[in-house]
Amino acid sequence: MQAPAETRLSIDREGIAATERLIRRYVRHTPAIAIDAADFGLAPARLVFKLEFLQHTGSFKPRGAFANLLTRTAPAAGVVAASGGNHGAAVAYAAMRLGIRAAIFVPRVTSAAKRDRICSYGAELAVIGETYAEALAASEERVARSGALPIHAYDQPETLFGQGSVGLELEADRPEIDTLLVAVGGGGLIGGIAAWYRGRIRIVAVEPEAAPTLHDALAAGHPVDAPAGGIAADSLAPRRVGRLMFPIAQKYVAAAVLVSDDAIRAAQQRLWEVLRISVEPGGAAALAALLSLRFPARPGERVAVLLCGANTPAVDFDR
Repeated sequence: MQAPAETRLSIDREGIAATERLIRRYVRHTPAIAIDAADFGLAPARLVFKLEFLQHTGSFKPRGAFANLLTRTAPAAGVVAASGGNHGAAVAYAAMRLGIRAAIFVPRVTSAAKRDRICSYGAELAVIGETYAEALAASEERVARSGALPIHAYDQPETLFGQGSVGLELEADRPEIDTLLVAVGGGGLIGGIAAWYRGRIRIVAVEPEAAPTLHDALAAGHPVDAPAGGIAADSLAPRRVGRLMFPIAQKYVAAAVLVSDDAIRAAQQRLWEVLRISVEPGGAAALAALLSLRFPARPGERVAVLLCGANTPAVDFDR
């Protein structure tokens, strides 16, 4: 099934809804649960966590991966993806489910947990370079040599359509929310979600101080190179935000706030202490904005936090 031609030019609600119907049998409808804000030391507010880390492969990424593989034709050479880890695992998983060859390129900063996931799905894994940008360049060379189909982590229409299904689910389950906090790397997730809501709620981007990709792009008025470091470098540090999502963010993202690595660690720790949830740094970044008051919730505000990934070896069950 191919998405209608007009949706390839505009990331819109119709295209997201069509994609959600297509990928529904392959992805999990993840829960959105009510949380007592007082348990996290927050001022009175109504708080919801969208548990997208319960998705196949441990992050939201299979939505975009399946959207690509179900709407684009993979040649005999298969598919190629560059990733900090989560997108690679998702493409590897989707390719395994659909019987397609996959080669995944990751930088050396990618965690062992994410590398292991990729290999467990039978994909070829290449570890190249220090940053996502270097892994992406190597993947593009493979595509040019082999004729394989490239599956971009965030700057591909099908990817945004797939990630937008998170917004569709959240609105169906929790129509009462006023504000949604979303961690941002390349912007495929927040771009798809913002295209779904189209200004009906306040959407706030959260990024590490060491990787202010969208923050710097919004300040400049166009995508620009940004630092690509910090504790969440294997998920939230692509150097430059996607060109497809940027006009969506300009129109529908209310703010882009920055959080420190220490705040991200504190959010990880608090999630474990309160809910026994173990997420990776990128998965905790959105909550870090609340806990560190970089985004101060107003009394009574109905806030949702997207916990987007949990590929971390942080919990040691041998102890």
